[in-house]
Amino acid sequence: MKDFAGRTAFVTGGANGVGIGLVRQLLNEGCKVAIADIRQDSIDKALKSLDNREVMGVQLDVSSREGFKAAADEVEAKFGPVSILCNNAGVNLFQPIEESSFDDWDWLLGVNLHGVINGVMTFVPRMVARVKAGEQKGGHVVNTASMAAFLAAGTPGIYNTTKFAVRGLSESLHYSLLQYEIGVSVLCPGLVKSYIYASDDIRPDELKGAMKPVNSEAVERLAGIHEFGMEPDVIGARVIEAMKANRLHIFSHPDHKDEMREIFDEIIAEYQDYPKDPGHDQRVAFEKFRRDAFAQARAKSRAADF
Repeated sequence: MKDFAGRTAFVTGGANGVGIGLVRQLLNEGCKVAIADIRQDSIDKALKSLDNREVMGVQLDVSSREGFKAAADEVEAKFGPVSILCNNAGVNLFQPIEESSFDDWDWLLGVNLHGVINGVMTFVPRMVARVKAGEQKGGHVVNTASMAAFLAAGTPGIYNTTKFAVRGLSESLHYSLLQYEIGVSVLCPGLVKSYIYASDDIRPDELKGAMKPVNSEAVERLAGIHEFGMEPDVIGARVIEAMKANRLHIFSHPDHKDEMREIFDEIIAEYQDYPKDPGHDQRVAFEKFRRDAFAQARAKSRAADF
């Protein structure tokens, strides 16, 4: 995306952390921005820090499909069609899968994955319809995943699962929306100066039944660690740059590059040279069509200039 001025952007989790960094940078580019967040007090605080800007707040639980539609209608009635969507809201549980409950799964899946799905399914069909009708030129979707979409240690297990899914959703959507000149990027940050370590503060009461007691000492330690996280405005600026380049993956933290290379080398090394099994040649011939088509899609993406 090259033209930002005058567009309407919708940013979930927009009152803190990465979200507020995205909001400020989008405003700097001349966008009208809607801050969607579950915490009204955080929205109010964010709006006070953004005086004399075209910005509004809307309280939203991203796990609610009905809530998303109502928020979308409210924002578009005031600011006009949304053509930039940043699905950024996220929560975390710093625990392994085997120590987790179904309530834990429902909470993180509801926010981290279903929140992204709800954002995509609410706004993207509207964007596509407007592009087809000639009422809108392109657009862009940024889904916030994490380096946890690639680096899956034992903890945090459910968070890793949700972020891998967001990465897959984003990569598929990136190629399907090329025809409409709507860009899609997946943001994969590392450590950020944010409050995600305190996610339990906004956990719904109905999903607290089987939760583990909050370890206040661990939360305090995580708060100290996050103080050294990347500033949200730095991440926001890097996202804008990637959007202008129509980049699929946004790696805001270059400090993970060597580790990523090591992991992908380890994955490739796990391929084995098995002898040919019955049907091998026919199967490979069939897969060639898929491989060639995907290679063409990647080439088209790299060449895209919109």
